[in-house]
Amino acid sequence: MLVLVAPGQGAQTPGFLTPWLELPGAADRLAAWSDAIGLDLVRYGTKADADEIRDTAVAQPLLVAAGLLSAAALGDVAPGVVAGHSVGEFTAAAFAGVLDSEAALRLVRTRGLAMAEAAAITATGMSALLGGDPEVTVPHLEKLGLTPANVNGAGQIVAAGTLEQLAALEADKPEGVRRVVALKVAGAFHTHHMAPAVAKLEEAAKELSPAAPTTRYVSNKDGQVVTDGAEVVARLVGQVANPVRWDLCMETFQELGATALIEVCPGGTLTGIAKRALPGVATVALKTPDDLDAARTLIAEHAAV
Repeated sequence: MLVLVAPGQGAQTPGFLTPWLELPGAADRLAAWSDAIGLDLVRYGTKADADEIRDTAVAQPLLVAAGLLSAAALGDVAPGVVAGHSVGEFTAAAFAGVLDSEAALRLVRTRGLAMAEAAAITATGMSALLGGDPEVTVPHLEKLGLTPANVNGAGQIVAAGTLEQLAALEADKPEGVRRVVALKVAGAFHTHHMAPAVAKLEEAAKELSPAAPTTRYVSNKDGQVVTDGAEVVARLVGQVANPVRWDLCMETFQELGATALIEVCPGGTLTGIAKRALPGVATVALKTPDDLDAARTLIAEHAAV
């Protein structure tokens, strides 16, 4: 059983879309999406520097576009499950047929702008903690006023809060944590700091007509399979200010019998976690078009169930 997943913010790097635009029709598709949302995805994906694509309002639609573009390059895919990490949930919603590509990109464009506005209110950020026991780490973060915004499994938790709180974390790591790594994001996502963005996203979501998922869609909220399109969208809205439980998503993949996992562009983060948390599950990360053949082989070997 194949799982198709989409990464979240911080996975982007300068020029990462350049090789993908050499594929037939890719540049035209990205240009059309750029026109639809009023953002030059081609330039940001090929020529912009790290600071430009770190901007939340840019990074989020860029990542969703990259995921959709790379999945289209795979051809026919019949995953048994789809999911996305944080903003990757919008990509997954399009994979599942809940939203079409343009609707997903328009909504995520609104999300990025609203979250960038919310992030500007207070200087905040996120840091990944590598190693440690969640039962020790989470209370330590709460003591410092930080939120465990991403519980990713495989010994990784992402803390979010003010820059002062994150500096205190650097100076006072929880027992067992090897490293604290600042992430390439511009705000404390999935925390109360993002509450102002939820209202704006709720308003934008009223214009949508979501369809029921055509494949099993696993939600970041609690790792559960969601079968109603309106509920998927409601969760996309609320998740902005709530923690990502990727650990529970992976537990669901396992319970459903996952045998293979493909992470769309810019892949690497989620496959890295899966290799540690889902032993025996074959993985492919789509970083460049050179990875497409390996992914197609995996697709052929692991049909949907």
